[in-house]
Amino acid sequence: MAVTESAVAPAGREPERACSGYEDERARTRRECDGARSAHEGILRRQSARESAARTYARALPIVPVRARGLTIEGADGRRYLDCLSGAGTLALGHNHPVVLEAIRKVLDSGAPLNVLDLATPVKDAFTTELFRTLPPGLADRARVQFCGPAGTDAVEAAFRLVRAATGRTGMLAFTGAYHGMTAGALEASGGACDVWVARLPYPQDYRCPFGVGGERGAELAARWTESVLDDAKSGVPLPAGMILEPVQGEGGVIPAPDGWLRRMREITAARSIPLIADEVQTGVGRTGRFWAVEHSGVVPDVMVLSKAIGGSLPLAVVVYRDDLDVWQPGAHAGTFRGNQLAMAAGTATLAHVRENGLAERAEALGARLLSQLRELMGEFACIGDVRGRGLMIGIEMVAPDAPDAAPLSGTTGPYPPAPSLAAAVQRECLRRGLIVELGGRHAGVVRLLPPLTITDEQANAVLDRLADAVASVAAAAAGRGPGNPLAERPGSRGRAPGG
Repeated sequence: MAVTESAVAPAGREPERACSGYEDERARTRRECDGARSAHEGILRRQSARESAARTYARALPIVPVRARGLTIEGADGRRYLDCLSGAGTLALGHNHPVVLEAIRKVLDSGAPLNVLDLATPVKDAFTTELFRTLPPGLADRARVQFCGPAGTDAVEAAFRLVRAATGRTGMLAFTGAYHGMTAGALEASGGACDVWVARLPYPQDYRCPFGVGGERGAELAARWTESVLDDAKSGVPLPAGMILEPVQGEGGVIPAPDGWLRRMREITAARSIPLIADEVQTGVGRTGRFWAVEHSGVVPDVMVLSKAIGGSLPLAVVVYRDDLDVWQPGAHAGTFRGNQLAMAAGTATLAHVRENGLAERAEALGARLLSQLRELMGEFACIGDVRGRGLMIGIEMVAPDAPDAAPLSGTTGPYPPAPSLAAAVQRECLRRGLIVELGGRHAGVVRLLPPLTITDEQANAVLDRLADAVASVAAAAAGRGPGNPLAERPGSRGRAPGG
């Protein structure tokens, strides 16, 4: 490389001009970094002082996003993160996808009204047409849609009101571990309810089977329990207005419903004229490897509750249901913001892009690979009790196998007590490495991955590397605190070094 005379200096001495410029640049960089850090910290301080104590993500993820694209978020402090939270599953195409931005700009440039209540518009017509195109066969040809308030919990409330009006009954059936929202009726049907007005049924799972057996036998026992509750005249549960379930419990700890059990729920409800409500708020739009998660089992529900990804990152929620349930009178259910034109346009673009580009199939294939590699990691560290999921909806359950109260079932290696502190530590270590993950499950002991469906193989590898390093770092730190620590590696495991 050619050099200029001014860049040359006697041996042993740096060029003064070059040194001065270098020092100026370093000082300028330091000032910019200090300024960004100061702005970042100031925003966080003001949020803490002004916002309610109910805030959640902001506590575990003290970042200040200022720019985002695809899987990547840039914070006010200049750091970049891989986002495997995706707006709690809202961002099917990641942040600011070009087809979504183009759809939004088109509406803005057209002069169309942005809020139309429940009036008909070309934008709404296009959204409804695309939505119906994706619905499971057997529902699309006789479906009705109700636009609700902007959140999934609003759609759950609407679904409850719908089936109560259609059946003339009031009770509801829901499942342990469920999460359906934070409004009164939706919360009553969720796993954290305090005042229960909803009959609760066992949701089958392998690792923490309510009957202690797991597998097909556990699912069969759960189905029989449901039948008994409904058919026993002394069960205390009268014939309900409906049953609501998640094909994959998200907040419950990423627990996929066994396909055979889901088909049994369809048979049980159909035989007793109980409308079946599928809550696809988080599982829909390709997330689990099918456009709608119920399609894995071939089940056609009577009602589907949809939100999150259907709005293309903007607030939108709808209830889709069989036409014979449409007994509402005009005004029986409403909501001021049910006519969000920008969300409908963004949603149409998202639904079409997922459908046309086979992103559900992509999620199924990539999700299977990620689950396989994460199960290899489970073989290395005793603190990982279970890895499960469907498509790009994945959970890693953290456990404490050496805790004093750890008492696995006879002849098994689990389940061990949940370890929420370990899950929180892994989340913190992930954030230090530029990876955003969510926690869920019982006691918030499950590390959750919800990457956008557009994640590349290279990005997926980076996510796995950072997550593995985070687990290894937490395990190594805990192992240094003495023998018997629940974070220790499994005997014979090869382990990982942070950053390795």
